Amino acid sequence: QVQLVESGGGLVQPGGSLRLSCAASRSIFSIYAMGWYRQAPGKQRELVADITSMGSIYYADSVKGRFTISRDNAKNTVYLQMNSLKPEDTAVYYCNTARGVRPFVWGQGTQVTVSS
Repeated sequence: QVQLVESGGGLVQPGGSLRLSCAASRSIFSIYAMGWYRQAPGKQRELVADITSMGSIYYADSVKGRFTISRDNAKNTVYLQMNSLKPEDTAVYYCNTARGVRPFVWGQGTQVTVSS
């Protein structure tokens, strides 16, 4: 079973930036489409962005132009660069498989709080 560990969250002011990382425990990660998800209090988990093994990328409209997803298969890691953060980006961010791939066990996530 693949374990996922998210990191990089924190408290940031509106307009600020954060870079999230998601490290997978096994190299098999490289063949899967991976995505970043977020869950705000009282809301359902939603897909923010995903990236296939070949580099095809999807962004939710709410983050398009502000967030950038990337992956380093050699390091079994997927990243989410978040710029121009808004209070509505506040959520716990998770990574997992995407595009219909059966998800791994969900990690603990990393809290992102955007507030002045």
